[in-house]
Amino acid sequence: MDRVGEFGAANPTASGFVVVTTENVPGYEVTDTHGEVFGLTVRSRNFFSDVGAGFKSLLGGELKGLTKALAASREEALTRMVEQAKSLGANGVVMMRFDVSDARDMGTEVCAYGTAVTVRRKTA
Repeated sequence: MDRVGEFGAANPTASGFVVVTTENVPGYEVTDTHGEVFGLTVRSRNFFSDVGAGFKSLLGGELKGLTKALAASREEALTRMVEQAKSLGANGVVMMRFDVSDARDMGTEVCAYGTAVTVRRKTA
């Protein structure tokens, strides 16, 4: 988790790969579209974390253990999505989104998805 802090803040653009939640990348033009890509991870629940979170929820406040786990899951899903896009020859993903859901009461599913594209810097 070199690119992510304890609670998140991934920066996939640092590696030269562009990931944005918008349709366009400022300063770039899309030259090719490769299609939908996604990265998926399912994390099982930890009994001890759940018990600790239950006690914490009674008192109020942030559930830091669960926050860290969700941040790690998002980073893993994002990394897998970028790997899939690169395998298609893309150097960017536009319209990136996260989807989080319960996985049959056994864990949490996190999916990062978007459209893989090739972009290049606009020339003046």
